[in-house]
Amino acid sequence: MAAGLTAGTRVAFCASLRRELRHWRHDRWELALVTLMPLLLMALMMWLFSASVLRQVPVALVDLDGSPDSRALARAIDASPGVAIARQPASLPQAQAQLRALEVFAIVLVPRDMSRRALRGEAAPVYAFYNATYMATGQSAARDIADAVGAFNARMLRERIGRQVGPARLRAAPVTVQATVLHNPARSYELFLLPLIFPAVLSLLAALAAGGAVGRERRDGLLPAWLGERPWAAIAGKLAPYVALFSLYGALGVLYVAYVRGDGVAGSLWLLVLAQPLFYLACCCFALLFIAVTRDMGTGLSLVGLSIGTALAFSGATFPVIEAPLFTRVWNALLPLTAYVQVQMQQLFMGAPWTLSLRPLGVLLLMAAAAGGLGALLLARAARRPADAPPVPA
Repeated sequence: MAAGLTAGTRVAFCASLRRELRHWRHDRWELALVTLMPLLLMALMMWLFSASVLRQVPVALVDLDGSPDSRALARAIDASPGVAIARQPASLPQAQAQLRALEVFAIVLVPRDMSRRALRGEAAPVYAFYNATYMATGQSAARDIADAVGAFNARMLRERIGRQVGPARLRAAPVTVQATVLHNPARSYELFLLPLIFPAVLSLLAALAAGGAVGRERRDGLLPAWLGERPWAAIAGKLAPYVALFSLYGALGVLYVAYVRGDGVAGSLWLLVLAQPLFYLACCCFALLFIAVTRDMGTGLSLVGLSIGTALAFSGATFPVIEAPLFTRVWNALLPLTAYVQVQMQQLFMGAPWTLSLRPLGVLLLMAAAAGGLGALLLARAARRPADAPPVPA
């Protein structure tokens, strides 16, 4: 009995798998969606982010001091690889107008008597304003400006003030901050963005393709013929090629980031490989659920776009969800990308113990089981309704 059940399940799975592969052979557009499109988008993302670190961000310098020291500071800022002094307006309002025109992304203001106050041992702040509307660019410019000013300040303290008051009278600040960048010391936007964009784009394509495959059967009234007597096996056979293909693309993306552009995998490569099918299976199961609940292909795919398509913004990887509104935190917890990103960051960059990644992997498995199980149950029930039966030939 068990052997017959297993054989029947295997036959139903293989029949559904062959059915989907035959459809790909006859529908070149759908075949391109799951083969050519993901590879082209990945190649495009690789090219766009190949310049991994922001260089020569244009800034404006307003020098109200006009001293040799302020000019030396300007040269130090301009020599920083991250920024370039593109404008030197005479006043702060002029610099602000240039900032609004997007001619520059940050402003450095050197106040009057900066040099004189520094030589007298008084506080002589230099002000940096950056455009937070373009947050990544503005913050990068502000960080490089601060680094350049800090280096100039140390040199001035040693070479100018030390000579004037004597080395014995120089005192370092009693409390300082030493900030160390962990897990992305080059501050590479490529290593920050590509590991997020790859799974975000691939999961959307996988969910759309899988949802379209399931929706096509329902739209054409072929649910009973497709599901047959083994609906669970038939659904698994239809989703299998999508999960397998996109897991392969995801693994290639991880290997590219780790070994071509990065310094390898800090943690467990095998856990990263295991996370691929679990992640894409969960995304495909969400698409299956949306099609089953809405009973309409167009509406179901729209829900895929609203959920899987916006997952990057709510995953917590780009914008924090700590103390966010309740809806945002709940939505964050329901997205497969949230759990996958945790595994990827822990194992790809942070070298976390493999046991820490078991929880998000379990979350992905639970999502796939819950969404896929409910979706399959609804589809099997719909296949037994007369409205979903195949038309009787005249």
